Amino acid sequence: MNGLETLFPGRLPKLVMFDLDGTLVDSVPDLAAAVDKMLMLLGREPAGIAHVREWIGNGAPVLVRRALAGQLDHASIDDEQADHALALFMKAYAESHAHTQVYPGVHATLDWLKARGVRMAVVTNKPEQFVAPLLDEKGLGHYFDWLIGGDTLPQKKPDPTALLHVMAQAEVAKDDALFVGDSRNDIGAARAAGVRCVGLTYGYNHGQPIEAENPDLVLDDLRGLLPG
Repeated sequence: MNGLETLFPGRLPKLVMFDLDGTLVDSVPDLAAAVDKMLMLLGREPAGIAHVREWIGNGAPVLVRRALAGQLDHASIDDEQADHALALFMKAYAESHAHTQVYPGVHATLDWLKARGVRMAVVTNKPEQFVAPLLDEKGLGHYFDWLIGGDTLPQKKPDPTALLHVMAQAEVAKDDALFVGDSRNDIGAARAAGVRCVGLTYGYNHGQPIEAENPDLVLDDLRGLLPG
């Protein structure tokens, strides 16, 4: 039995919402390059891909604070310092997404869903200004009816507001919606919104296995949603 049959026996969801970084695309190389450029402009040592991979997931402002702190806990970073660093990061990240790659199986899965009339959305904590250009650059933009960035609404995941907003726009009930992500923020948002959720093992969950977040289904490949 495939993933969708397990989650929606005898039918398909009417709406599937996806996280972006760590779910549809591997963006760590470009995010790490932007973080390291920011740090070097501040006279600091670069962080490197391994650290940045663990810090991703709560939006650019938190990523920058974690980079300044050199760890997940960023309580010691003051707002003025963080704001200056964030401006440097945003400028650096806007320069290139050349090393961001679409994960295997993403195009095939989105094609299958779109061909069957399932509507789709991206709900990410990435700043909105980067979402549509990145999706278009990677050949993914045409699949989605709604794009919600981390600053589109006042709340970010794991707050459920963005998911509820998309469901209201789509006029889809909770029982007909699915959220697919790779981190605790995604699973938490789906749980709070009352929708079924899939956790992907290949993404970024602050160095922890996605199984620990207890999603409804765990997959190693997005194509696990589809019939074999």
